[in-house]
Amino acid sequence: MPDVVCIASWNADLVSRVPRPVARGETLLARSFEVSPGGKGSNAAVACARQGASTALVARIGRDDFGRMGLELWQREGIATGHVEQVEGERSGVAQILVYDDGDNSIAVAPGAGAGLGRAQVEAARGTLAGCRVVMASCEVPLAATLAAFRIGREAGATTLLNPAPAQHLSHELLALTDVLTPNENELRAVAGVPADSPLDTAARVLLERGVRAVIVTLGAEGCRLFRRDMPALGIAGWPVDEVVDTVGAGDTFTGVLAAAIARGADIEQATRRANAAAALSVGGRGAIPGMPSAAQVDALLARC
Repeated sequence: MPDVVCIASWNADLVSRVPRPVARGETLLARSFEVSPGGKGSNAAVACARQGASTALVARIGRDDFGRMGLELWQREGIATGHVEQVEGERSGVAQILVYDDGDNSIAVAPGAGAGLGRAQVEAARGTLAGCRVVMASCEVPLAATLAAFRIGREAGATTLLNPAPAQHLSHELLALTDVLTPNENELRAVAGVPADSPLDTAARVLLERGVRAVIVTLGAEGCRLFRRDMPALGIAGWPVDEVVDTVGAGDTFTGVLAAAIARGADIEQATRRANAAAALSVGGRGAIPGMPSAAQVDALLARC
């Protein structure tokens, strides 16, 4: 049985590099364009597998060139694909990404065949889900699939981990089934339903009161902050980075490394520190996948502290 099962989105990333955000109605020349593997679920699964955790996917892709790109990636990374459904007549997902000179980015996602991922595919993977240690998902897949997977995982004693991106309303049932939630600042406030200027503590406590066991807010270069019920918040500083090539995939790296660490027996504080270090390493690579570090690279960075 795998250590981690990811209810996964898959996208081919169509990446254009531009000096700054594009204004409404403006045409801006890009200095480069490339197609690379993406999708928050797939990215997190790759980050997880690179840490040495055995990883499996539950996903739905088109039987097309972009779908084949995903299968080839997962094969190279040693990720199990027995529960990846290939569909005739539907396109695989794509993400159109603009990367700016300061390393930040904007992303528009068309999920394609991934939009059809649901209870049927999750039920087909019930045995695998019931035997793993961590079930992880993001909000790029339909919430019905995540809810079904988290029910199975929780019943079997697995840790459930949700990256709520892109941010949307989450039911009380799904929140109550979520052990670890990994939003950024904007996602935290949006999911909690609080004003955009609310303190992080206020937003996190709303979600803890709704049943989430731990909220880890990623803060980019400032690191992250861990919130738990009946415990003070724990701030973890960001790592100095020599050069930010781009931030694409940094959040997915955080989530995947966190899942791997939990699956391999780390407590939530240890796992959060490891994920924080891995995310810092990831911004030194171009695109989501190339920057994702190995376990040895994360070990070496943590050994410096």
